[in-house]
Amino acid sequence: MENNKTKMERFDWTLAFILLLFFIISCIAISSGQTDSRYDTNFFAQQIFWYGIGAFIIAGALLFDPDQYKKLSWYLYGFGLLMLIFLYFAPESIARPRNGAKSWFNTPVGSLQPSEFMKTFLILAVSRLIVDHHQKYIRKTLKSDLFLLVKIGVTFLVPLIFIALQPDLGTGLVYIAIMLGMILVSGISWKIILPTFSIAAIIGGVLIFIMLYLPHLLQDFIGQHVGKHAFERIYSWLDPYSYPSDEGYHLISSLQAIGSGEIFGKGYMGKEVFIPERHTDFIFTVIAEEYGFIGASIVISLYFLLIYHLIKIALETKSPFNAYIIAGIISMTTFHVFENIGMTIQLLPITGIPLPFLSYGGSSLMGNMLAIGIVFSIKFYHKKYMFSSEEDE
Repeated sequence: MENNKTKMERFDWTLAFILLLFFIISCIAISSGQTDSRYDTNFFAQQIFWYGIGAFIIAGALLFDPDQYKKLSWYLYGFGLLMLIFLYFAPESIARPRNGAKSWFNTPVGSLQPSEFMKTFLILAVSRLIVDHHQKYIRKTLKSDLFLLVKIGVTFLVPLIFIALQPDLGTGLVYIAIMLGMILVSGISWKIILPTFSIAAIIGGVLIFIMLYLPHLLQDFIGQHVGKHAFERIYSWLDPYSYPSDEGYHLISSLQAIGSGEIFGKGYMGKEVFIPERHTDFIFTVIAEEYGFIGASIVISLYFLLIYHLIKIALETKSPFNAYIIAGIISMTTFHVFENIGMTIQLLPITGIPLPFLSYGGSSLMGNMLAIGIVFSIKFYHKKYMFSSEEDE
């Protein structure tokens, strides 16, 4: 009976409605800042265009069922990796650096950031890797789990190296967040995960201590690779008022804008605090200033609704491969939201990570739409797998 549902009935209208709400909020927030005379581009019209492209991406993603994505996973991973390698060696006429980072290809319709698409390709490849590993090692041992951990780590490490070489610290952190999320759901024993994560936490704590109290040591070792700009972002996060005309300016302005919004905000186009890049990384400050605590809470609640819906789909699916994909997408989206909103309120350092589905940007939006398109596919073809065994999938 379930299998007799029409295509319209199998389509995830709830997820589509959530995306529609994001589209409306994004367009309202971007159009509010369109009066900025510093820009010639009509970001409002461009965002509508990118959402239109995103709709075609979702439609294209629905042409493939999860089993086909499973077969294509390593090919897509390889394609994404080749794009990152080519970007690194490409001349400036093809890939001109911006703000010290060589992360975009120059195309006739705008800039293209390969790392945004590589996130989804990576999630597909690691999901396939985990499923294949469990099929090969039916009887789990600490040795087999450790081997799986190493395979996942290497699969992430290869593209992460080229992300670091751009350098793009923010995107690198997203890759790490995806890796950690997928490791947690991969079935690896906690006897391995707990010590591994504890060691990583200790190393992170030591680095933070050195950064705060012995910064010259860290800069001598990794400063030439990460760059002075990354360290300035961290110091301006800890004490923005010591950098009022430099890195700290963005954070100070963001805090002023969000605080001035109070409970109900100043209304549409009621902004009074100047925010650089308000249509991209700091779009949350526009929402908080113009619509106050109420508007900001609605946006955060909408992200909670999205994550909840993704979790629900993951629990319903009978395919481990599908569940791992959604776990990776949840990890990616959650980190994006937490980091972006956190950096606007001084909870986290500013890393240049966009707010999913709201920030202006073609590559970011198309990359997220590709990931969500695969979720649409999982939901659309769900009934086909409903009564099959895990081995058959």
